[in-house]
Amino acid sequence: MKVGLYFGTYNPIHVGHLIIANYMAQFTDLDQVWMVVTPQNPMKKNNNLLADYHRLAMVQEALEDNDLLQVSDIEFKLPKPSYTINTLVALEERHPTHQFSLIMGEDNLRTLHKWKNFEEIIKGRKIYVYPRALTEEEQEKINRKGNRFIEDELIELVNAPIMKISSSLIRRAIKDGKDVRYLLTEPVYKYLTEMNFYK
Repeated sequence: MKVGLYFGTYNPIHVGHLIIANYMAQFTDLDQVWMVVTPQNPMKKNNNLLADYHRLAMVQEALEDNDLLQVSDIEFKLPKPSYTINTLVALEERHPTHQFSLIMGEDNLRTLHKWKNFEEIIKGRKIYVYPRALTEEEQEKINRKGNRFIEDELIELVNAPIMKISSSLIRRAIKDGKDVRYLLTEPVYKYLTEMNFYK
């Protein structure tokens, strides 16, 4: 089985995440997309980060009964901060018949060579890259063929919809008393509202 790993803190998960994940599952050769909930991203500050189990619960709520999209809490069981190479090794040990690939935005592709053990990450693994809404300056920094450290045949540029929605935008909007119901699935919106998160 070909599985694409879509990492994120999902704080909270929103329709942008789901559109990208579902597009990858429907329009590439991947059999499934696993949304890996990250407890701690070593490259980001964790301000306003909800407890792991709340973010995991929201992803589970968002995915409902979609067989092509699964949620993974593998990183909850690994040392923190969460490094992709450690997650890949753990998943491949648990699922030796699966073929794992990475799903990332083109901005992340540009900095992939800075990730821990990035040479091991890309060894024989494919990377599915979706476009990001970038400024002209950011776009100029990105080589459209990908990261110069990676062989082109390992990179598949996927013409997925460009999403301008972000979790930080949603958190700010909730704090400011804005209505965000259409940026989230109904179960996630209900969960957030009932728990009084981000206010």
